[in-house]
Amino acid sequence: MTGVRVLVGTRKGAFILTSDGKRQQWDISGPHFAGWEVYHMKGSPSDPDRIYAAPSGGWFGQVVQRSDDGGRTWNPVGNKFAYEGGTGTHQWYDGTQHPWEFARVWHFEPSLTEPDTVYAGVEDAALFRSVDGGWTWQELPGLRRHDSASSWQPGAGGMCLHTIVQDPRDAGRLFVAISAAGAFRTDDAGESWRPINKGLRSDGIPDTDAEVGHCVHNLAMHPQRPDVLYMQKHWDVMRTDDGGETWHDIGGNLPTDFGFPIDVHAHEPDTVYVVPIKSDSEHFPIDGSLRVYRSRTGGHEWEPLTEGLPQRDCYVNVLRDAMAVDTLQECGIYFGTTGGQVYVSPDSGAHWTPIVRDLPAVLSVEVQSLP
Repeated sequence: MTGVRVLVGTRKGAFILTSDGKRQQWDISGPHFAGWEVYHMKGSPSDPDRIYAAPSGGWFGQVVQRSDDGGRTWNPVGNKFAYEGGTGTHQWYDGTQHPWEFARVWHFEPSLTEPDTVYAGVEDAALFRSVDGGWTWQELPGLRRHDSASSWQPGAGGMCLHTIVQDPRDAGRLFVAISAAGAFRTDDAGESWRPINKGLRSDGIPDTDAEVGHCVHNLAMHPQRPDVLYMQKHWDVMRTDDGGETWHDIGGNLPTDFGFPIDVHAHEPDTVYVVPIKSDSEHFPIDGSLRVYRSRTGGHEWEPLTEGLPQRDCYVNVLRDAMAVDTLQECGIYFGTTGGQVYVSPDSGAHWTPIVRDLPAVLSVEVQSLP
């Protein structure tokens, strides 16, 4: 690998940060889509120059953008996301029924092997797929038609499908997470779905271990072990070793198990990263000390990583899609904050440096390892 390209979505545009394999000197491009909220950008694993972006705004709504030259130029592609078979309804906090509405794209997940195939998770929660590079989109309606869908409720950020994970062994197996409904799995390319939430407990719902209703914040998988997934939940850090059939708590000695992102080292399937914050009402680091926590044992035993991070008077948050790892030999870890900082550790978390300090609030961070 010769370098990395970091894709950063913010409240007021997108930024692209590039460096060589040393990851010490950085070029910064942007803002792209200045003034727009960019919830997510992600590049195709099979074509590094193909990048999808999801800018949205109050005046013009959602506009899907695509670049075929590594983010130097962009063009709008298909932006019609129609819920198949009509909208239907979903339940709100007060128990009343509300129509399903399309608000924005929260997450793109390009196919691992086909540059023209890409999935989109949207708000209100639904999953779409394009097989022509984003020009046309079709809903995979089996998810929204699941028997439990009428009881899904919005999390604090809205009722969004925000996480999509592909099984590298089997193109027909996908995992998704919805706030606040839980995690779901398909084994037939989206025709049918089932909840995979056994072992999750949520105090805020009437049945604390119900089949659905859990506010899952993020999922992570290492491609060498597709049956092992890690979860950051609204309280609780969890792990499954059987593809989501059962989950168990791995919070161990974390100072708090509330947070949003979770990710896995590129070459060490048992090395996991989280960013704990104080609570679900106080979205900032404990004691104003920004710490990434790492477990080298797949959970339970965690160590704080602080070298180069502010250890006092720091009250930022790190959102669910704002952490990423590269695949260079010495694995790099990246995260962005609501204070506009993007940090890199080129040595798996031992030392951190800011790539940039003064961006708008960071919504998402993805990284591409460039050939």
